[in-house]
Amino acid sequence: MSKFDNVKHRIPINEDNYSIRCNDDLCKKCQLCKKACTNIAGVLGTYNLEENGDNAVCINCGACINACPFNALKEVSNIDQVKEAINNPNKKVIFMTAPAVRISLGDAFGYPSGTNVQGQMVAAIRKLGADTVMDVTFGADLTIMEEASELLERINNGGTIPMFTSCCPGWVKYCEMYFPELLPNLSSCKSPISMQATMVKTYYAEKMRLDPKDLFVVAVAPCTAKKAEVKRPELWAGMKSQGLNGPDCDVSLTTRELAQMIKEANIDFNNIEPEHYDPFMGRGTGSGIIFGNTGGVMEAALRTAFFFAEGRDMRDDEMPEFWPVRGLGFLKEAEIKIAGKKLNVAVIHQMSEAQKIIKEIISGDRHYDFVEVMACQGGCAGGGGQIKILKKPLQEEAKINRNNAIYEIEKKSRIRFCHDNPEIKDIYFDFLDQPLSHRAHELLHTTFEDKSFEIKGKK
Repeated sequence: MSKFDNVKHRIPINEDNYSIRCNDDLCKKCQLCKKACTNIAGVLGTYNLEENGDNAVCINCGACINACPFNALKEVSNIDQVKEAINNPNKKVIFMTAPAVRISLGDAFGYPSGTNVQGQMVAAIRKLGADTVMDVTFGADLTIMEEASELLERINNGGTIPMFTSCCPGWVKYCEMYFPELLPNLSSCKSPISMQATMVKTYYAEKMRLDPKDLFVVAVAPCTAKKAEVKRPELWAGMKSQGLNGPDCDVSLTTRELAQMIKEANIDFNNIEPEHYDPFMGRGTGSGIIFGNTGGVMEAALRTAFFFAEGRDMRDDEMPEFWPVRGLGFLKEAEIKIAGKKLNVAVIHQMSEAQKIIKEIISGDRHYDFVEVMACQGGCAGGGGQIKILKKPLQEEAKINRNNAIYEIEKKSRIRFCHDNPEIKDIYFDFLDQPLSHRAHELLHTTFEDKSFEIKGKK
């Protein structure tokens, strides 16, 4: 008998799930979570509990949470851990906020969807007690330096093609479970949050003359899957490189959790004086900010790959080549010319839709050089940890507004290309040497694992 037999009205969730919990006292048996797990996450219905050892398969994406109108399903809260660290005089607490958080957080405080509340967010985080507030667009810029270099290395040296992006932990876990034959195709680059956390525990600690054991790194992400990602030991390279044990990123909060903390602290978010990120690792580029949208990672990587291959930035009249990868279509395709070579690229999002295209790639019916995959609809902007909007018309409006807002921020960015970020240049000169160097591989790249046993059961 399955331990989940008594929850046929909702999705099954393992007790050790790092991202999602259910309060059955609040559940009204509407089964909307099951529809979301089937139609958005592409998970429910793909496995049999009797055959896989009674394992509730989950990619931690949070689609079920966003679908639940009764708050029965919620993220696993890490707020108490953060408060404990803030109240510990021996800890230096560093917050890092992901690109898409700033265009969703305002929804919790009555702002129109898509409003950029970056300044208020930074000020509120400082009032919560953070010692330092960083922008993960820096980590996105760093990711692109490595990922663009990896793409060119694969293309020029006969590497495994197509290369798939690897910054979405929901997609990475889906690939490990459902498409393990594609693991060599996954970029070995860690996600922006993981890269930046590693740099905090190494480069930042060294520069600021701090003991990495005294640093407590908090990511704020539009994502519930990041809670599971930070638990992956293969991402703890910063601490391991110094002979220490423990994660580089200690905790990941959702946008919703940050809003909860601000409200519980009685911070007047709507009237707070905006503030700037801290200058060290607090500066990102327009290319880093568009990571928050489906298609953004692809566009950012190809902008920098173009620069590496041709020795110049793309001109404004060449930028329209990227327009096909923008927008909210489930499959977006483009042909990009780099150093005389034509690259066929694709962007796919929402795992239930993405899996169909991926199967066609595996079968040989579709041919690409580079593929971006995001588990959530709209990419990070529509992540499972964003402020919930339950009414369908408002959901659709929010998707469009958030998507447009990110590109508006990019347009106004003083620096548009990742490789032009002065701090990125400094970190390579001072610490990493060059993209794909030995140290860069050690600290910024990772490995993946065949986890198909979660679907099929352990042999």
